[in-house]
This record gives sequence, structure tokens and C-alpha cells, in this order.
Amino acid sequence: MKLYMQSLGCAKNQVDSEMLLGVLKDHVVLVNEPLQAELLILNTCAFIEPARKEAIDTIFELVEVKKKTKAKLVVCGCLPQRYKAEIIQLIPEVDRFIQIDEYGDFGKIITNIVQSDYIYQQQFDPLRRIYATPKYMRYVKISEGCMNRCAFCAIPLIRGKLKSRAIEDIVAEVRQDVAEGVYEINLIAQDTTKYGYDLYHKHALLDLLQELISIEGDFKIRLLYLYPELVTDELILFIKQQPKMMKYFDIPIQHSEDKILKAMLRRSNKNMIVDLMHKIRKEIPSATLRTTLMVGFPYEEEKDVDLLIAFIKDVKFDHMGAFTFSLEENTLACQYPNTIDEMTKQKRYERLMEAQMEIAYALKKKKIGTIVKNAFIIDYDEESYLYVARSEEFAPDEIDGCIYVAAKEELSIGQRIDVKILDADAYTLTGEQV
Repeated sequence: MKLYMQSLGCAKNQVDSEMLLGVLKDHVVLVNEPLQAELLILNTCAFIEPARKEAIDTIFELVEVKKKTKAKLVVCGCLPQRYKAEIIQLIPEVDRFIQIDEYGDFGKIITNIVQSDYIYQQQFDPLRRIYATPKYMRYVKISEGCMNRCAFCAIPLIRGKLKSRAIEDIVAEVRQDVAEGVYEINLIAQDTTKYGYDLYHKHALLDLLQELISIEGDFKIRLLYLYPELVTDELILFIKQQPKMMKYFDIPIQHSEDKILKAMLRRSNKNMIVDLMHKIRKEIPSATLRTTLMVGFPYEEEKDVDLLIAFIKDVKFDHMGAFTFSLEENTLACQYPNTIDEMTKQKRYERLMEAQMEIAYALKKKKIGTIVKNAFIIDYDEESYLYVARSEEFAPDEIDGCIYVAAKEELSIGQRIDVKILDADAYTLTGEQV
């Protein structure tokens, strides 16, 4: 059976998609064009309004494909998990909407839809996947759900409470990845620092990391989605001392001002965040700092945005993502006065991003003349005749930028080289192979 799959949203959703494909992998052929497929599967995101709009638009596009090809169309993920009844009425052309909590029966559901002689009986299993990532990197999801209950966030309403995987299961997955030649292991969760609290009645991230670094092999671990209040001195020291840990801190803080953080039900405050960032810089001068910020949240005033911009100029994040507040039904923020119009939100977003661009450019310029060690080749740009690479300071999926490399020889995807930096802009470095 020819199968086309499209996965929207974050890397956590991508891992789900890889496991869904793993259930079917023995008796499907993946195709790159939906018009070639007999089965169309879309895994959706519903985190904020733009994500839901993208999901709905994509479903309608695949409905048009279905009309032409008579393929079966399945939509799964966050959108049906949260809005199944509504979208069944909205888009009856979809053969089946599959909620996240139905993934354990995914094989049975697909068997019924395609009416195949072959019965898909494989389990929804992290060790049985068809990977969308290149061979040198993997995402490893260490937990599902969230227990933070931030006032703006619908994730707990979609994904439920924290559900951590056992340390031994994660170790088995990473050991398999390393045996297959994977160099970059990206640990992901809704909140990586809360890992294990439900299973072990304590924050067990360090216990997990101790087990992972004991695995033999040439690999490094990147931590994504660290909440600031649980980035402890012990974690910073561990990352500093362990060669297998990437010196990369992805710490979404959402805002700098205490009145906004309090309204968001965040557990951090401005002084704590500033102290944490300066502590990381002091302990690990080469560390990469990344964050995510939100503007336009209820109660925010222009002076709060001024202070937020002053804050990022002080901390100097290497990478920063930002978005405007989106009101999500059934979250606490629905009870707040939401008087900030979309145009004002967008202007605040643009001000923030403009300030960050200047900060990032200044930081990148300081790298001119330096040598970046162990940059790994991810692509080749035929227009510029340059290879594209990432190093520890650049997370996957182009969220941070990249390095363009003039090579002295033909290189292969995943190959690691040293690069002398010759030029820079806000989001990219350019250099030559050493």
C-alpha cells in the first residue's frame, strides 16, 4: 500500500508520526507526493490558532487530493484530540479522525479503514519507527503531557498530565540510536526538567542523564525545553563537566516582567531569570542560550515591552523565538481582560524581534576568525556552491540558523568538520573547512 504522511507542529509531534509509521512499516511504501498515495495521513497541531488554521487548511488540501485519487484520508494528533466532534461535522470527507489516546489501537483502526487482508498488529513503540530525521540525529521523547498549567497554554488539555517514560526504556532507545551511528541525541518533552516526577517522585533528569552518558559511543546530547526554575546548579555543573553534553540551554521564559509572569502562572521571576542566565554564562562561557518569549498577554503595557527589550539586551540570548499571545479556550487566560488588539501585538512582536536581530548580529560578529569544532554537514546549497552545517550552537529544524561552508573536498551528509568563520549575519555564519 502506498502511503503519504504529513506531520505538522513540533518535534514531539514528529516523534509520534515516526511511531505511527512504525506500526505500518512492514506493509507500506512511503511516497513523497499525495497524488501517488492510496492512504493519506495527516498528524496535526492545535497548540495555538495559527497552528489550527494550518491544520484545517491542510486537511482541505488533502480532501481535494482524495477526490482525485479515491485514497483514504486519516487525520490524527492534537486537533482531533481536542476538537473531534466539531471537525467531524466540519469535514465529513475525512475517513477517520484518530485521537492521541487511540494510538495504541492505530494498527487495528488502519486495518479497518483500508480493509486490507494484512492485519496491522505492531505496537505504537519508540523503538519501532520510520525516522523523518537524517541518520546523524534523532529526537528522543522522554515524557508526555505537562503538569505546569500555565495560564495561556492548552497543552495539558490536549496531552494530559505528565507521563514520563522509564529510564531503562529511554536508555534502550538511545543505545539503539548510537549503535545505528546517530551523533546528535535531542531529548524533548513539554518540560524536560520535570522528567520523572510522576514515576520516581522526584525530578529525575540528572539520573537519566547519568545513565545516558555511560552508553559507549561517539555521540552528544542536547536538552530542549528546560524550565528556568528547575535549571539547578547541579544540572549546570553536569552539562559543564560532561563531554557528551552539548553546552546548549533552551530555556523558554515567556516574559521578563514579574506582573506578567505572575498572571501567566509561571513560577519564575525576573531576578531569578537574570541570575540564572548570568550564572550559566559565568560557569560555561561558551554556552549557547536560547529562549522563547510572548508579547500581547493580558495586562501587558508598552512599558513592559520596553523593559522586556532592555532585559534581552542585558542577557544577550544567542537565539530567541517569539510569538504573540493567542487566547485558547478553557485556559485561565480566558478569565482575564483581553483588550490588546492584534495590530498592537504584532507591533510589539516586531519591536522585540528587531532588538533581538541586533543582539544576534553583534554576537555572531564576535565569532569571525574563530574555529567551530565538529560542525556536521546537513545539506548542500547548489546556488552558492556551499555546504550547510550545524554545530552545537544550532538546534535542528532551522530554528536557530546554520553555517555555510566552503569545502576543500567533497563532503557527505552527517560528516563532521572544523570550520573557520569568515563572515556572519544575525542568523548564519559563513566559513571555510579547516
